[in-house]
Amino acid sequence: MQYVVANRVPVKAEYRAEFEARFQKRAGEVDKQPGFVRMEILRPVNDDGVYVVLTHWADQAAFETWMKSDDFRAAHANPLPKEAFGEGGGLERHEVVISAEVPR
Repeated sequence: MQYVVANRVPVKAEYRAEFEARFQKRAGEVDKQPGFVRMEILRPVNDDGVYVVLTHWADQAAFETWMKSDDFRAAHANPLPKEAFGEGGGLERHEVVISAEVPR
């Protein structure tokens, strides 16, 4: 059963461009992790909304291994300043029960 982690990140408007640029320039190490399926960065439509960083994993163990890896530490070593973020946010963890896609 696929495992999905949603990281809800409340980024203040003046830091949004830098937040997105950091993901665009990321080293891509997560892509090489065993059990990694895909990542999506969802931009809020409203000014007061939060970004949602979705990572899809083959299972919970694959995500936990990523969280303990040197690559994870390197990816999170140089964060934006604390004032870039609003209140709230956090990790949500889910198992995929139903998934539907248009065939390609």
